[in-house]
Amino acid sequence: MTDLSRPGAPPGPGVLDALSLLSEVAEELVVKSARDTHFAMADRVGRVAHRGTGGASTVPDLVHRGIAGAVYGALAAGLRATSLGLDRLGATGAGPRLEDGPRGRFVSSSVNGLIGDRLVRERPHLAISMAVRAGGRDVEATPEGLGTAYPEPSGRLVVFLHGLCENESYWDLHRERTGTTYPESVAALGWSPVLLRANTGLSLRENGVALSALMQRLVDAWPVPVTRVALVGHSLGGLVIRASGAVAAEAPGSGEPWTQRISDVVTLGTPHLGAPIAWGIGHGSRGLSRLPETAAFGRILDWRSVGVHDLVAGLAEDVPPLPHARYRLVAATLTESQRHPVGHVVGDLLVRPRSAYGRDKRGGELFPGAEVLHLGRTDHFGLLNHPEVHAALERWLA
Repeated sequence: MTDLSRPGAPPGPGVLDALSLLSEVAEELVVKSARDTHFAMADRVGRVAHRGTGGASTVPDLVHRGIAGAVYGALAAGLRATSLGLDRLGATGAGPRLEDGPRGRFVSSSVNGLIGDRLVRERPHLAISMAVRAGGRDVEATPEGLGTAYPEPSGRLVVFLHGLCENESYWDLHRERTGTTYPESVAALGWSPVLLRANTGLSLRENGVALSALMQRLVDAWPVPVTRVALVGHSLGGLVIRASGAVAAEAPGSGEPWTQRISDVVTLGTPHLGAPIAWGIGHGSRGLSRLPETAAFGRILDWRSVGVHDLVAGLAEDVPPLPHARYRLVAATLTESQRHPVGHVVGDLLVRPRSAYGRDKRGGELFPGAEVLHLGRTDHFGLLNHPEVHAALERWLA
């Protein structure tokens, strides 16, 4: 594979890099999975048909396998050649950059959420680095970079971190419903909204380390003295916020840690105790892998990133809350009441209320004394720019 990190490579990944990745994934998953499933089914049919002959393969069987193998091999070779050619062309700077438009940034964030851990190892040029974002671009966490991006800074910051496969533009969802966004609302209250973007395919530990380091740089380099910081995380973003606090507590330092400035933590549909859809994917993968005919489909499910894996268990009580922060936990259900059987089981289609509140079946609470807010008739993405959350933020950050 072409080394896109070498000197002279174009700034940022391009559309051709994404197409090269698509060719590689098609060869790795689609063609190989179709081939393995085809052969497994043929073997099963052949065993049934040949029970009377001791199970020996016939000449037609061998011819069929040989022809099919050649077809799949040709498809795989063509896709590998396409991927390599696109890599070489992309390394010259040809084609538009993914960061040049919202669609490209959407593709980049989605792919990073699904296989971001693999990208770091195999295609680092496509891997997102956690950063402050403004105007669709990274902002250097230096006095100069932050001073340019925030010409009228407040000493009070609200840091927003998105969920799995998302990016900072998701905070604009449902603007038409309220006429504003959470960042705009907190700015009207005199706070400076700071939007982050992360590679959500990485583990919670890795993203926690990255967020903790970025928060320290942000607080140290902010143009005016920082007096108060609130953290707002949607879905997986809330877990990364918790992980960053644990990392900061473990790290020795000579200066004042950023965690001392945290006054509020707001999580929106965060699966603190795991997400049912993630459990289903994990069980489905293991179940499919038991049979040769479906093992290929299990392999497709297993391609999900470690970031998706981390949703299976969430974060337990060994990751304590930040000691100086007030926690506000928001959950949603499709039904009006969270006690409705459907709402209790499916929650917001991804996270159940009990998980969003950090309350286990034994009565234990991850966040004793936290304020909780339930939103009825709302799904997981309806938590973004919801009128009731707008009102709550105004109360919490007054």
